[in-house]
Amino acid sequence: MATLFKLAISAETQTTVSTKPDIKRYFYKFDPQHLDQGVLTIPATAFVDDQDNPVADTLTLITPDNGYYLLFINGVLQQEDLYTVDEDEVVIQDASTIEVDSPITLIVTNFAPEADSQTTVNT
Repeated sequence: MATLFKLAISAETQTTVSTKPDIKRYFYKFDPQHLDQGVLTIPATAFVDDQDNPVADTLTLITPDNGYYLLFINGVLQQEDLYTVDEDEVVIQDASTIEVDSPITLIVTNFAPEADSQTTVNT
């Protein structure tokens, strides 16, 4: 008579994930000189950063599939199909009703996630 032997193996995996967000904030006060036929085109150089320093030449762009933009006008979050972001400008459609000196804030969030897994096998 044959005996069936089975292996008894157990394993435990522990994974640690860090999302590591990289957040950039850009600030602008509405200037009607950037408005043309209802479309507001804000050059990158018109923004300032968190320390009130002018943006040198370009805005930070999101990493595809790993970041996002938030745009606020007068503290109100805008729908993402109302604006576009390029490294040298932000274009806002239907901007003719924005009041002069209204604050516009662009938040750029990118992630640099890291994951580490440790597996312990017991036989």
